[in-house]
Amino acid sequence: MKIAVIGGGPGGLYFAALMKQLDRGHEVTVWERNAADDTFGFGVVFSDETLGGIGNADQRIAEQMAERFARWTDIDIHVRGERHTVGGQGFAAMSRKDLLSLLQARCVELGVDVRFSTLAPPVEELRATHDLVLAADGVNSQVRERYADVFRPSLDRRHNKFMWLGTDLVFEAFQFYVKATPWGTMQIHGYPYSDQGSTFIVEMHEEVWRRAGFDATEDVQFPPGASDEQAIARIADIFADELGGHQVLSNNSKWLSFTTVRNERWHDGNVVLLGDAAHTAHFSIGSGTKLAMEDALALAACLHEHEALDAALTAYETERRPVVESTQRAAQASLEWFENIGLYADQEPTQFCFNLLTRSRRITYDNLRTRDEEFAGRVDEAFAAAHGIDEVAPAMFQPFRIGDLELKNRVVVSAMDMYSAVDGVPGDFHLVHLGSKALGGAGLVMTEMVCVSAEGRITPGCTGLWTDEQRDSWGRVVDFVHASSTARIGLQLGHSGRKGSTKLMWEGMDEPLESGNWEVTAPSALPYGPGCHLPRELTRADLDAVRDEFVAATRRGAEAGFDLLELHCAHGYLLSSFLSPISNQRTDEYGGSLENRLRFPLEVFDAVRAEWPAERPLMVRISATDWAPDGNDEHDSVELARAFVAHGADGIDVSSGQVTKDERPAFGRSYQTPFADRIRHEVAAEAGVAVMAVGAISSYDDVNSILLAGRADLCALGRTHLYDPQWTLHAAAEQEFQGAAAQWPLPFAAGRRKPPSARTDAIRPRLSLVREAAPDELPTHLRWTPGDLAGRGSGTPAMASVAPVEVSGGLSG
Repeated sequence: MKIAVIGGGPGGLYFAALMKQLDRGHEVTVWERNAADDTFGFGVVFSDETLGGIGNADQRIAEQMAERFARWTDIDIHVRGERHTVGGQGFAAMSRKDLLSLLQARCVELGVDVRFSTLAPPVEELRATHDLVLAADGVNSQVRERYADVFRPSLDRRHNKFMWLGTDLVFEAFQFYVKATPWGTMQIHGYPYSDQGSTFIVEMHEEVWRRAGFDATEDVQFPPGASDEQAIARIADIFADELGGHQVLSNNSKWLSFTTVRNERWHDGNVVLLGDAAHTAHFSIGSGTKLAMEDALALAACLHEHEALDAALTAYETERRPVVESTQRAAQASLEWFENIGLYADQEPTQFCFNLLTRSRRITYDNLRTRDEEFAGRVDEAFAAAHGIDEVAPAMFQPFRIGDLELKNRVVVSAMDMYSAVDGVPGDFHLVHLGSKALGGAGLVMTEMVCVSAEGRITPGCTGLWTDEQRDSWGRVVDFVHASSTARIGLQLGHSGRKGSTKLMWEGMDEPLESGNWEVTAPSALPYGPGCHLPRELTRADLDAVRDEFVAATRRGAEAGFDLLELHCAHGYLLSSFLSPISNQRTDEYGGSLENRLRFPLEVFDAVRAEWPAERPLMVRISATDWAPDGNDEHDSVELARAFVAHGADGIDVSSGQVTKDERPAFGRSYQTPFADRIRHEVAAEAGVAVMAVGAISSYDDVNSILLAGRADLCALGRTHLYDPQWTLHAAAEQEFQGAAAQWPLPFAAGRRKPPSARTDAIRPRLSLVREAAPDELPTHLRWTPGDLAGRGSGTPAMASVAPVEVSGGLSG
């Protein structure tokens, strides 16, 4: 093949070298506009997984990189004058300049034509004269811009400001300095990359940046390669204590706003994007260089494996896109955490450190316990102490109180519509469904959305509380839960609004009934989506009637004996549709501003609160974002929560979306938890009300991690309990926890131990005459200490293993 590579960074060079290595007959030319010895940045970090791939693909490069690596396992977190050290992580970093030198030399050795200080010819010309054109021209890719109509990029400019710097202070480990300043919270991300220096990235929210006066050079156009020396001098002064007399080093260092790059397509004909041109991920979870080199390896392999170019490029994108999107989801969670770091300023230091370490949701409590058991133990102890509990146990099995209601643990069976009632009356199915979940160990079991009227049903199969017969049937379920388990049971009360009169879920979700329809109503005469019912706009008299229906259903719920009531103001149902500007376009006092859109839901809440027994808690479920343009977002959700709390809500159940069919949710593991986290820290914690997280929480490790980080007080799991009604008890068994928070029903007690599966417990014979020594394992705490390099040449610098000790209330290696 005749290959043109635009961009001589690590990704482009590595791809060129790999292609020549696979087939010396390839003619590969690299155009790089900068000189060979120009490099921007300081260090680059690699994971063990990436290094393994590099070693498999090019042993020569891997060995040369290994000779230059700084390696360590510790993370030091500096907060409120304390240093907390967490070990067992595993890092390898090197100078970006050294990496480029190695790759340049390898390309020359293999016969790649690398043209430095040379602009690439127009991409149209390259397309016509080459079999393949690789665009590795970075975050501001001109190739991507030229074919934007095909690649369809989206550029998300974020809210934090950062500057990429270096220092001659050689860190021993990864450093997070979280500094409270008169202007707000600033943070340093730092790590060693050689025996000479470390990367030193300063980051802060744009509002903090402006208050600190760093915007003084905002409109200055710096020449290419120049740095913002005025800002750098100020940074050195602010972080003088952390630097300890060492210098801050610059290299084309200016204030930047991170931009997340995504593209709907990565290739067009014989042009393909690689690295930052195709995608970016925030520096707080890894290196763009790492992603680019992984791209290069995958692309070279796919080109080698497929004869047809289009098949090869399709395979490359198919292979890499899921990996990159997973990384970007983690990076998005991480960058948003740092954008909101000020929310966590008052957290207990150990919890703060755990929160920071698990911010991307890739690292969890179990991960940390495997890597550093001592630190994980301290996290458990801090959580128990913060809640006044003497016994240290998994967080999910610590008790919790909502108002006057005591729950034995923090696991909730989420409300899930079953569509299995007849005329709104719950039957044997509901007794078995909810009864089995209560027997399964959860602290709180929620009903499905119970409708306040026949016209307020979603489907003909929905349950209700508009008759005494329905009340009495619900009472049978409540009595079973109370008599046969130690769980509590909550009632979710709602009205379908414009999403009513539809088929059962398995017959066609949100599709209108073909017969037996009833009139649907809403704040405005707007359908939920194409093909859905056109609702009638509610009048003042209608609003009064609906409010009274909620009150009557509340009274029946109290008579049935429910322990807790949750008002359903989420998912596009009636009260939710009043809250969203997408579905509420009224021009009276119930539409327009957020205050007006809240008016009717608050009227209903106040009426329900007055009817519901004062000693029983009342929660509200909200959609924290509509996932659609012009809809509510996470900032609006804070105000929604604040309003309900001000009116006496004992807790907020934080879900999202389902307000419009045009939504585009960002699904992923625990994807709604950041919304709960924000509401807990901005509203609920100070008010002393509970926050419940829900949405793709599926493992006990996720539950423990969410709770220990302080992101929520309770975790609701739905599908997980459908898969395993005894999920909570099984989670206790797997964590070897026994206690009142996970008490097996006496008839089930013989099954409280996990049964053996096929041959997992088999006793193996000895089959070797001479035992092989186990490979050396890295100690938990490993520091980068290159002080004894003198006279050793370019070998692997020394690393010290140290035991953790308590220092000033923190953990230090």
